[in-house]
Amino acid sequence: MEFKSFLIKYGEIGVKGKNRYLFENALMQQIKYALKRCDGEFAVHKAEGRVYVDALSDFDYDEVTDNLKTVFGISGICPMTFANDEGFDKLKEFVVAYMKKVYPDVKEGTTFKVYARRSNKRYPLDSMELNAKLGEAILEAVPALKVDVHAPDITLYVEVREKIYVYSRIIPGPGGMPVGTGGKAMLLLSGGIDSPVAGYMIAKRGVKIDAVYFHAPPYTSERAKQKVVDLARKVSRYAGPVYLHVVNFTDIQLAIYDKCPQDELTIIMRRYMMRIAETIAKETGCLGLITGESIGQVASQTLASLAVTNEVCTLPVFRPCIGMDKLEIVDISERIDTYETSILPYEDCCTIFVAKHPVTKPSAEIIRKHEHNLDEVIDGLVETALKTRETIVVSVDK
Repeated sequence: MEFKSFLIKYGEIGVKGKNRYLFENALMQQIKYALKRCDGEFAVHKAEGRVYVDALSDFDYDEVTDNLKTVFGISGICPMTFANDEGFDKLKEFVVAYMKKVYPDVKEGTTFKVYARRSNKRYPLDSMELNAKLGEAILEAVPALKVDVHAPDITLYVEVREKIYVYSRIIPGPGGMPVGTGGKAMLLLSGGIDSPVAGYMIAKRGVKIDAVYFHAPPYTSERAKQKVVDLARKVSRYAGPVYLHVVNFTDIQLAIYDKCPQDELTIIMRRYMMRIAETIAKETGCLGLITGESIGQVASQTLASLAVTNEVCTLPVFRPCIGMDKLEIVDISERIDTYETSILPYEDCCTIFVAKHPVTKPSAEIIRKHEHNLDEVIDGLVETALKTRETIVVSVDK
């Protein structure tokens, strides 16, 4: 059976009331973005409250479905075929041929049901009549099948519209909301496992993602930087193009290392990262910061440390991994294909300058006092870091 069209099912978008069309339009834009990675030409359109993808040329079925599964907002992908309205006898023949083609080796006792919907009220049979008569025709043609209307192995969907659409498979989509419907936020992206997952999870709620990476040459290599670019590219498969801001953080780290207590290096460094990320976020229209922090995972992620870090921010800080353990985060990273890149052995600036015995219950008052050790140099260093940052537009090439 040759599938030339896909019905796109969505979840939360369906309850958006009068604004639903805005979310549908955003979903269609993200579908078009994903399909640019596929060979072939496609038309994405909506009709009668449904979104459709029609193939206008030859295409690779697996390639198309794999890319559609990266579009947030899609709850299900239904490969379908259609019959012209040439009378009920022709429809019966078509449906029987579909079942034989799609399920050629059906086992004895396999259950099915027909779920028909008649939107075209000019059609002479109503939905219940279609269910009964099409089910009867299938049973006669494929006697191995049995009817089960409650929990069937196969559900054959028949939608009578201007054309008659037939499908029986619903491929799960990622869910969530279309990217771009929830504003924009700045992801602090390192080379680790957690931050790409955090970006993915926030993007799933419709948030457009920009990212900032703190580079520390010569202590971190160009390969470490490329690793982060590669991670941003993998996130962009789901989140759309990512503007990655690469900030040279070396001089700031060396100043902190030279002038601040060793056990406070990580927390003070983190505070300046948040300050710089927030400055870039505000310049670029972001409404929040995103980090991959998880409570207690490392010393800088205790509740006390997170509270001291938050003190320097005026924008909200989103931490979608905050209550997850490492295995849960790893599971998601493997699913979105960032894990193998994240574990490549290229150090980031956080691991290079980590304290041997970092403070786990920092006092904000003491941290602020020790940050005054940097007063003579820090403003100029931060200004230079911001002015010399490199911005890379990262996206998935075809």
